[in-house]
Amino acid sequence: MSISARTSATVGEIAEWLGAQPMDGAADVTPDEAASRITGAASLACATATDISYYDGDKRSAEQAGATRAGLVLTNEAGRQRLPDSACFLVVDQPRLAFARVLEHLYALPARPAGVHASAVVDERATIDPSACIEAQATIGAGARIGPKAVIGPGCVIGPNVEIGEATRLLARVTVLDDSLIGARCVIQPGVVIGSDGFGLAQDNGVWRRVPQVGRVVIGNDVDIGANTTIDRGALDDTVIADGVKLDNLIQIAHNVRIGEHSAIAGCAGLAGSSEVGRYCTLGGGVGLAGHLSLTDNVHITGMSMVTRSIHRPGVYSAGTPLDTNERWHRNAARFKQLDRLARRVKQLEKRLGDTPTPEDDS
Repeated sequence: MSISARTSATVGEIAEWLGAQPMDGAADVTPDEAASRITGAASLACATATDISYYDGDKRSAEQAGATRAGLVLTNEAGRQRLPDSACFLVVDQPRLAFARVLEHLYALPARPAGVHASAVVDERATIDPSACIEAQATIGAGARIGPKAVIGPGCVIGPNVEIGEATRLLARVTVLDDSLIGARCVIQPGVVIGSDGFGLAQDNGVWRRVPQVGRVVIGNDVDIGANTTIDRGALDDTVIADGVKLDNLIQIAHNVRIGEHSAIAGCAGLAGSSEVGRYCTLGGGVGLAGHLSLTDNVHITGMSMVTRSIHRPGVYSAGTPLDTNERWHRNAARFKQLDRLARRVKQLEKRLGDTPTPEDDS
């Protein structure tokens, strides 16, 4: 069952948003059908007459598409043929993208009233724009600057000299520590910690000494950060998250990491200190980046891969051993230890046969 939308819209209104003509299996929809209201969103299998759904023509979902009861389906030319004759649909080039645009209208975060809640603690040296909203039990430190229409949710902690840009929203219990800078229109989910100390240590006669972390975290505009993700401040230089970056839940961003514009990183990824990710990159869930390496633009790392060297060419990269039966995995693991010896034997055979393989540079 889907959550009801925060606002509703008619089929005709949605069609206007997307610049498409509503249709059914036989013809254009009637005025009554165009006036029917959409009050929620759901999957093809679960949607009812008041829900919107989408179908991109994927054969794996063809059965659900053929039986859907959705009040409106966003689809493409390939998908419309599989919908029921009674279905009301809009033909669009990118159904999933169009679906996201509609949900931005139907499920927009509700506006929050401007002002400071009576239980919030705001240092007298902080600057709060009159249109900003500071919710219950939030704490704002000295020298902090909260921009126009920003929302600081309940229980958030904003440290000294932090800057929060226009219309940025911290949902709840977000901690932003000293001197961090966050741009405009960002959405930061509960439990995020920004500006905590990085893992900086020095050996002193067998004892670890903490190295003070004196850099900042600088976050651009239109950045989304998922729940319980942590972003460490720079050791000396800044940790930088550029415009449009999307971070999932439970990601660790270490000190001095730099992530380029419009890259996206899935949950449980870990980026070690001073690693750099280019623009328009994607990192799948559980990916690990070793420290002091860089990924060029448009690099895509599949889930659970471990990256231990820099990648200088765009493309899709994978690492790791796929799941197998325990018995077969043990056999292959034993053979893995023999690879170096086998490679040397192959090289000797190639020399005897006069065969010189062409070296490949995969990064």
